[in-house]
Amino acid sequence: MSDQQTVTKTVDASPEQMFALLSRPERHTEFDGAGMLRGVEPGGEQVTGTGDEFVMNMENDALGPYQMRNVVTSYEENRKIGWAPSMYPMDAQKDKIGDVRATGHTWTWELEPAGSGTKVTQVYDWSGVQDQDFRGFFPMVSEDQMSATIDKVANAAT
Repeated sequence: MSDQQTVTKTVDASPEQMFALLSRPERHTEFDGAGMLRGVEPGGEQVTGTGDEFVMNMENDALGPYQMRNVVTSYEENRKIGWAPSMYPMDAQKDKIGDVRATGHTWTWELEPAGSGTKVTQVYDWSGVQDQDFRGFFPMVSEDQMSATIDKVANAAT
């Protein structure tokens, strides 16, 4: 089994338009194809470089409401942006997931000019997950949900 999923699509929005939305976590709930995002905590409205952090409020059927702390791992203006989520605080949801360390996966968006639009590549990578119990949960988001997210970002950008 693979340690990542990659979805690539060409959209009508420009790389600049796409990046402007992706670098604003406060907007991510608008285009979440998986339906898990509930909003960003204050202070995480704008990403400006690697090392930036934002905390996202989330919810799913298994855990109910929870939070993920995201550290920006890639940042090339208008070309690439990515982050590494981890449970926040790390021992949250212990009653539901025990001692599982919910960390080690990344989300990366690559944006390449393509005519008047953008070739968008979204990479969901869990190769860095060390906790074997947590690894068993992957992939948590389907390729169809990733594709829907790309479409929603592009629609919001145009």
